[in-house]
Amino acid sequence: PLILTPHPGEMARLEGQATSQSVNADRIGTASRFAQQRGVILVLKGARTVVAHPNGQVAICPTGNPGMATAGTGDALTGIIVGLVAQGLNAWDAARAGTYLHGLAGDLAAASLGVAGMTAGDLIERIPHALTQVVSPLAV
Repeated sequence: PLILTPHPGEMARLEGQATSQSVNADRIGTASRFAQQRGVILVLKGARTVVAHPNGQVAICPTGNPGMATAGTGDALTGIIVGLVAQGLNAWDAARAGTYLHGLAGDLAAASLGVAGMTAGDLIERIPHALTQVVSPLAV
């Protein structure tokens, strides 16, 4: 299925009636309904990013921080997800894993730099470190 990665403002426009405030008031419901109605995987970015599948499954990402609300980080998220799909992950697993890795890279950037003034480049530089943190324990 198609993967969409809107932030709340974009989600409001996709729905054609909602405001970003109404999207944020019911992030799980909004993402789940949209994914099921449109047959897409929806990655609703924001505090505790919501990943919704057309079959009704929903995942909430535990990683990420406010410093990631900056230009270019959404492009980085899309790149991570597409890279995982290109390596053979199905769209659902790629969306969930990509969202987790993206948030973890953001958390690593925030831990070393603080959230104020974080850039997409700071996050991107830490993607390999995030991947190592996730993969290394699995290799034991």
